Amino acid sequence: MNVTLITHTPMPEKTVAAAAKLCYSDSKASSLMDNMSDEKAEKFVDMLAGFGHESPVEHVTFTFGIEGVSRSFLAQITRHRIASFSVQSQRYVKQNNFEFITPPAIAQDPYAADVYKKAMDNAIDAYNILADRLQEKYIGELLAKGMSEKAAYSKAEKMAIEDARFVLPNACETKMVMTMNVRSLRNFFRLRCCNRAQWEIRAVADEMLRLCCAAAPALFSSAGPSCCCGICSEGKMTCGRPEEVRERIKLLRGE
Repeated sequence: MNVTLITHTPMPEKTVAAAAKLCYSDSKASSLMDNMSDEKAEKFVDMLAGFGHESPVEHVTFTFGIEGVSRSFLAQITRHRIASFSVQSQRYVKQNNFEFITPPAIAQDPYAADVYKKAMDNAIDAYNILADRLQEKYIGELLAKGMSEKAAYSKAEKMAIEDARFVLPNACETKMVMTMNVRSLRNFFRLRCCNRAQWEIRAVADEMLRLCCAAAPALFSSAGPSCCCGICSEGKMTCGRPEEVRERIKLLRGE
């Protein structure tokens, strides 16, 4: 798993403070940044957090590159609807020797790891057999329609892998670029940095939180699971280890 902060809104805290300033004063839009020091911006951000005014933080976005994750992870993260995703396509990118993600519990058990590896090898073999067979079929059809050999080969490959991908497992590695605004990120961290989150998305969320705190500490000073800002919201489903979670989140925040 590899998470990179590709870019974010410049001067994130000042941008949020400027938006908030417009809400609570008669300032003109053209003068919102006037005399906006880092200290003033941080005070504005703290003030907003104090009375739960969250809309100004939506003006700031963070864009991440996420690699080395599974298609199972993809199914989870795209449930976060207020976000933008660009995902490597299995329709256009051939997966003839795909990388796959192995859950730690399987990797730690030699027998389970062997069964898992065989399943992945079978999926790779099936994918390649289907892709090759379908490509041969489509090349013949396209050549018969008068297409050049080079063009027919290229188009046939894309047509073949479009259907061959159906045998690819959830374990298949994928990569993506994702953008979220700060309000969505706070919600994401509340749910996915929790001990009860699935291990893969929790690992990604933890690294995203670390990167966000380094880039804009005032905006994420209270970000994390609900137990880090009060009591656990999971009720009887709680992990029962709030102190452990709080210590992990403090380290991520650089506290």
